[in-house]
Amino acid sequence: MKEVIKATIINLKEGNTILYPTDTVWGLGCDATNEEAVRKIYRLKRREESKSLIILVDSIEMLQKYIEYIPKQVFQILETVENPTTIIYNNPKRIANNAVAIDNTVAIRIPKNEFCQKLIKEFGKPIVSTSANISGEVTPKTFKEISNEIKLNVDYVVEIEESSENIKPSTILKIMTDGSIKTLRA
Repeated sequence: MKEVIKATIINLKEGNTILYPTDTVWGLGCDATNEEAVRKIYRLKRREESKSLIILVDSIEMLQKYIEYIPKQVFQILETVENPTTIIYNNPKRIANNAVAIDNTVAIRIPKNEFCQKLIKEFGKPIVSTSANISGEVTPKTFKEISNEIKLNVDYVVEIEESSENIKPSTILKIMTDGSIKTLRA
């Protein structure tokens, strides 16, 4: 796994797009702080830049570097949640502008799988994670289901054994302006 992580980091630093296994489904990713790399993800998915992307960080500490304010109940959720859970935060900072939604929010998840944890920790920055499909098409649940168009046009394919965990998208919660939390996808 060490060599795969090293090669993936080289690609991320060069502003390349990657196809990689996450804690949910296979994802398309890039450096979430690099606007040009994020633009490549939108082109690859044929998706409008006005639709935001999910971003992965390796820890609460990294999350705090990119989010201005995190309500106390979010810390409780992050410490106790068992299933992959993405939370939409208000007022992100140091994230590529085109990875942030029009309403100045960003969706972030802390994956628990070993590969993503090591990759993000060693890279030292957040990574985009969006499903590995053309926008509007069915989300592939396995590497075999990913279209050749995606596989051939991504800059780097992470060659690592697929985990059986990668079966469904994450739960999505949103922090509302009044501080309450709303479930958008269970």
